[in-house]
Amino acid sequence: MAGTETSLNAFETSHVEQNGPVTDKKMRIGIIGTGWIAGAHMKAYLNQPDVEIVAGADLIPGKAEKFFSDWGVENVRCYPSHKEMLDDESLALDAVSICTYNRQHAAPTIYALEKGVHVLLEKPMCVTTEEAIEICRAEKKSGKVLSIGFQPRMDENMKMIGKICRSGELGRIYYIQTGGGRRRGIPTPFGTTFIEDETAGIGALADIGCYSLDMVLNAIGYPKPLTVSGYKSAFFGTDPHYSGYPDSKKAEYAGKFGVDDFAAAFIRLEGDIILDFRIAWAMNINTPGDTIILGTKGGLRIPSTDCWNGTVGGEMTLYHEVAGVQTETRIPILKTNGNLFELKIRTFLDACKNGTPAPVPTSQILYNQAIIDGIVRSAEAGREIEITIPEV
Repeated sequence: MAGTETSLNAFETSHVEQNGPVTDKKMRIGIIGTGWIAGAHMKAYLNQPDVEIVAGADLIPGKAEKFFSDWGVENVRCYPSHKEMLDDESLALDAVSICTYNRQHAAPTIYALEKGVHVLLEKPMCVTTEEAIEICRAEKKSGKVLSIGFQPRMDENMKMIGKICRSGELGRIYYIQTGGGRRRGIPTPFGTTFIEDETAGIGALADIGCYSLDMVLNAIGYPKPLTVSGYKSAFFGTDPHYSGYPDSKKAEYAGKFGVDDFAAAFIRLEGDIILDFRIAWAMNINTPGDTIILGTKGGLRIPSTDCWNGTVGGEMTLYHEVAGVQTETRIPILKTNGNLFELKIRTFLDACKNGTPAPVPTSQILYNQAIIDGIVRSAEAGREIEITIPEV
């Protein structure tokens, strides 16, 4: 379980007792895909008093059985595919976590919704805008809760960014610079599913880029994206001498690398807002820069992090005028009341039980996905393109 524990550390904040409901009726949960991120879901579910894990599925023979055994969870019915699991278990399931690789996000999500099961879908939502639309249509038809796995939303510092943007302190927001990345951080400790095109489809853009986009787009109310001029590259991932690969795997991993390890874009949003974006799994610098949000009355600087960890990299600074004097106001780091991943699970469960809206709705993340897909398509076309989002 060492790999799973490592994956969880990035989302840790100071832990306090959760406030979720304690009831006699347990939510019956299934887990589709039992790779490393499923361990984070499992750990969070096991800390909820009203949850019972009843089923699991994985395409690799024996993997699901080993996963539940490693976690000490007994009497879980395991299946070789999501379809077989949902065909047999839909009446016994209240909800599922979908923890498959990116290119297998859409199919099990749609099938689970069609079977009348609530869904917590790990990020990214999927790979293409077309898949995202099909997911949204299935959700709308089903009437079930579908939430996307953006646990940074639960961080109090992320919420503060939104409060500042909505307060009017910045005036009319017209330009945003955001992004992030790692000097060396292509995610291969858990194998090659993150870097192969047939499994991942998108690289750094999907893995950490979706978080960076959500941080600012959620803060300003998720305006519709209109156009994008995108760029992507893979200079590090395809290099057999890349220092981040194990010595015995360098040639193999470089040969399998089929996604982006760096991407950048210039995105026009509704409301005449410009979004300047960059993201990296590997680069020859420690950070591509802080996030800045510029408005007609003030500006906000959000310090970057060494590696995306679900919060901000330090105290934020608000640049504004007070009585005609240019001044800076420091925004102290806020303590989040709980573990971000557990809060993601808890808010999803509460929405399912109470019939309330999804904590991270697809109506917003559809725009996030359309931007990511637009960056890929623009980069491949070598020109700016319009972002077209069909009606759901």
